Amino acid sequence: MTPYFSYSTDWLEQHNALHTAREIWQQPDMWRRLHQQLTQDSGQWQPFLQPLLADPRLQIVLCGAGSSAFAGRALAPWLRQQTGRDVVAYGTTDIVANPHQYLDRSRPTLLVSFARSGNSPESVASVALADQLVPECYHLMLVCNPDSQLAQYAEGRDNVLAVVMPEGSNDQSFAMTSSFSCMMLGAALLLGPQSLSEAYPQLNAMVESCYLLRESLQPQVKKLANSGFSRYITLGGSCFTGLAEEASLKMLELTAGRIVTRYDSPLGLRHGPKFMVDDRTLVLMMFSSDSYARQYDVDLWHELKRDGLVQQMVGLSGEADTVPDVQTLHHEGDDVWMMFPYLLFAQMLAMETSLAHGLTPDNPCPTGEVNRVVKGVTIYHYSKPANQASASAL
Repeated sequence: MTPYFSYSTDWLEQHNALHTAREIWQQPDMWRRLHQQLTQDSGQWQPFLQPLLADPRLQIVLCGAGSSAFAGRALAPWLRQQTGRDVVAYGTTDIVANPHQYLDRSRPTLLVSFARSGNSPESVASVALADQLVPECYHLMLVCNPDSQLAQYAEGRDNVLAVVMPEGSNDQSFAMTSSFSCMMLGAALLLGPQSLSEAYPQLNAMVESCYLLRESLQPQVKKLANSGFSRYITLGGSCFTGLAEEASLKMLELTAGRIVTRYDSPLGLRHGPKFMVDDRTLVLMMFSSDSYARQYDVDLWHELKRDGLVQQMVGLSGEADTVPDVQTLHHEGDDVWMMFPYLLFAQMLAMETSLAHGLTPDNPCPTGEVNRVVKGVTIYHYSKPANQASASAL
């Protein structure tokens, strides 16, 4: 019996799910290994980052394509609050098409690139565009593939630092799982308010919780996956909005679009998207630990219960309280550490739902219309028109 959930290796191989199962399961080990790696390599990244982060004019742009973009969107609100720095998150798919709207020529910029393969055409092009358009531009590349174009871009350039995630994080399955969580954790540790040693107790407690959760959640997740829902709404505020976007995409990817998905914030759902809630819908809500923000989570939770339209509701929390049917995954005061157990639940649910539909999680689109690394993108030469204002003037 393999340690990857409740399946044998042979069974997972037969169902083309071994990579996905292993890459979800291995994440707590990867997170601990990443902390150790960053500690050992501090002499490489600290001299690069410390002077940049000490500059109050610095803008930090978190970017990536697809799931890699969502890692930035999840982290940006937390980093802004915790560090007081100007942190924004954009998709490289947005930057490439309209660089003048996203890149600010007037300010020193640290472009933080999240990239599993490091070969996505938009990610590579965004780096080149930033160097072309921003006079004082620096790059932090968080990559999982040491042989990627982004990793090679760092060679011989003083304004670029590439940090390669631990071996094994370059997921072989179609959907990003351990790559996503490692890069998100890496950015939180490198750019967050605490030193690595200060952050370790919270990280260690979170890792220990996830070791238990990957086993204890399995029966519940498998039951949900086989419950027959055909719509899936993921909800969360602040950093959990980016995480809800990732959870929504994981379900859409691993079920090859058979499950209709939507993400939103608890307050945003009422502004139209609530029409999607019906008796075929599973709602996953990620509760904040912030007492003020949590009030809005609780209000919507009770409202959806009173409406009586939704098929099933699952609430994930880091606080044990009186909200009915909400489960505590890991008790920790800071939302950044709650993202990882919430993510683990969402990944497990997507994989099990894929299997419940008779699909192959490692490659849910064997006919090739959708690819693990995006293909078919033409990158065009950019020349800014003389009458076009920069982002700083918008």
